[in-house]
Amino acid sequence: MLKILTHIIFVFLAFSSAAFAATATQIRVGVLGFGTVNWELDVMLRHELAKKRGVDLVVVPLASGDASTIALQGGSVDVIVSDWLWVSRQRADANLFSFVTYSNAVGSVVVDKDSPIKTLADLKGKKIGVSGGPSDKIWLLLRAHSQRNLGADLANTALPTFGAPPLLNELMQRQQLDAVLNTWAYTARLEAKGMQRLIELPEILAGLGVRGAVPLIGWVFREDWAAKNKDALNAFFSASNEAKQLMLTSDDEWLKLKPKMKAENDAIFTSLRDKFRAGIPQCAPAPMADITLTYKVLADIGGEKLVGKATQLSKDTFWPGYQATCNRP
Repeated sequence: MLKILTHIIFVFLAFSSAAFAATATQIRVGVLGFGTVNWELDVMLRHELAKKRGVDLVVVPLASGDASTIALQGGSVDVIVSDWLWVSRQRADANLFSFVTYSNAVGSVVVDKDSPIKTLADLKGKKIGVSGGPSDKIWLLLRAHSQRNLGADLANTALPTFGAPPLLNELMQRQQLDAVLNTWAYTARLEAKGMQRLIELPEILAGLGVRGAVPLIGWVFREDWAAKNKDALNAFFSASNEAKQLMLTSDDEWLKLKPKMKAENDAIFTSLRDKFRAGIPQCAPAPMADITLTYKVLADIGGEKLVGKATQLSKDTFWPGYQATCNRP
């Protein structure tokens, strides 16, 4: 009887898997192998949040940001994480990609806890490390903020050093930089070691007349593919939102993620967790007026090198087919 029961269960599971494969829509998500997006995808897969919505989620590891956009353009993945500036620029060139907000987590300017630098004006003549290069969006917004509020461009008054996030963190800890503008995950590591924020994006934006939270990164995909797979794509976003709610409310989820986070100690683990949670978007989307104003600021200071032919935010950069779900407490 036991052998018969085992055989029946095996046949049932095989049939169920085959039935799911036949009806599910596969969505291939390209992510950096070391990126924090993997944490959310791990939660989605562990709880089968996409599968229960009829989506076969496939995670495709990629080597770099450039590799992800190339993979998306070449059709080897369906969805990546990128920014809406890239989407708008592509749409201006008739490459119709679309964007749905993923996270509001961004880096900030960090200084040593005993630093004499207390305000943005104190960065005059100081060495500031900047991740992402001269066209980094937060750096450009910071420059615009200083121009408007201090009457000076930090690119000229400070001494910027551009480099990769881990290198800049190392230089900061060796006191070879006076301040650093790094990505949120590396900022979290420095704050866990006692360093403090000098200024962060909401304050920068407020100084530019932008009052609401503006997302910079999101899920990006081809518009024509999205039109053919609208229900599955919205199901994927619903699974993503459910994963975020688990990560927002459950400390146990983070304990399961801890081995993947490569946190050097518990203080860094906690800082990374809290920074991720703080970046989870609110239920209400950012007002388009704030996004449009942010785009104008970036276009004015970044020029054609940043935005290409898109002198204004391209129509439908933010995917109009997104069916938002809201479970945030």
